[in-house]
Amino acid sequence: MGPAALTRTRLARWHRSPRRRALGAPCLIALAAGALLACGDAPSALRPAGRDAERIAELTWIMLAGAVVVWALVIAAALYTVLRRHRTHTVRQARWFIVGGGVVLPTVTLAALLTVGLAVLPDLLDLGPDGQPVARVVGERWWWRVRQPLPDGTSVELANELRLPVGRRGAIAVESADVVHSLWVPALAGKVDAIPGRTTWLGVEPTRAGAYRGICAEYCGLSHAHMLLSVVAMPPDAFARWLDHQATPARPARSEPARRGEHLFLATGCGACHAVRGTPAEGASGPDLTHVGSRRTIAGILDNDVEGFRRWLVDTPHLKPGALMPAFDMLPPEDVDALAAYLEGLQ
Repeated sequence: MGPAALTRTRLARWHRSPRRRALGAPCLIALAAGALLACGDAPSALRPAGRDAERIAELTWIMLAGAVVVWALVIAAALYTVLRRHRTHTVRQARWFIVGGGVVLPTVTLAALLTVGLAVLPDLLDLGPDGQPVARVVGERWWWRVRQPLPDGTSVELANELRLPVGRRGAIAVESADVVHSLWVPALAGKVDAIPGRTTWLGVEPTRAGAYRGICAEYCGLSHAHMLLSVVAMPPDAFARWLDHQATPARPARSEPARRGEHLFLATGCGACHAVRGTPAEGASGPDLTHVGSRRTIAGILDNDVEGFRRWLVDTPHLKPGALMPAFDMLPPEDVDALAAYLEGLQ
């Protein structure tokens, strides 16, 4: 029996074997799981909601199509070599096979993919009509400090939350206060590194209103996985109203627990790290808490409600290992409840 016939026999046995059928189900499950990744709540570049993400998704599918073509040609060549009847090639045939498959095909394919990839760059590098930042995002251990400019030249500060108007192109200035981070909001744009001592830029233009998750795409320490950013794309009118509200000082506490919590906030030294505009708290090392009760999350990982604030106050090291904020688990439960009521009321 010749080599080609022997190979065909082995392939036929493999096709009929129970082992092949046993491996079929896991393979199908793996393929299905990969397809479902684009349908869950996880950040996905395959569900674009921004102009930049749309171009990146288009490029991804083109690159995938090119890879599939190359793979199919390689497999076809391998099958041709293995399954054809055993006979030697002529020198001319061998030369064409090597030159065509080993030189011409890779060169043409890679050149085409490179050309398509480079054509996307001008759109991704566009920082908007005036190049002025719509926000400054600073990576810190382990949260995102966000400063959004106001028309009068001042800015408001948020933590782990960024809001953008739909349909307006702008630039995000990305910085780092400690180690190298990387900002990535897959549904809206590409990723860009946050490097200490430097400012990098990311063009962004949301095309659909909604809330999208951003992550740190560069391992940066203990709580890297919890360094999440909520990006909310809003209609321009709603964004303008939100920005006006963010510029106002904190409203006075209304309920008795909240008023007690405000007193505790100042008495326990929280104002040394956190600012609450309209109060004596003017700290700058931690997040600005002026309107913390109106944000989507607490620390990027907890629901924004009284229970979420209570958990954060007493269990910070467990929720975000390595975070610079100390836990206030030494306080009696009624004081923790009062502080949580006050923070939740800062709308």
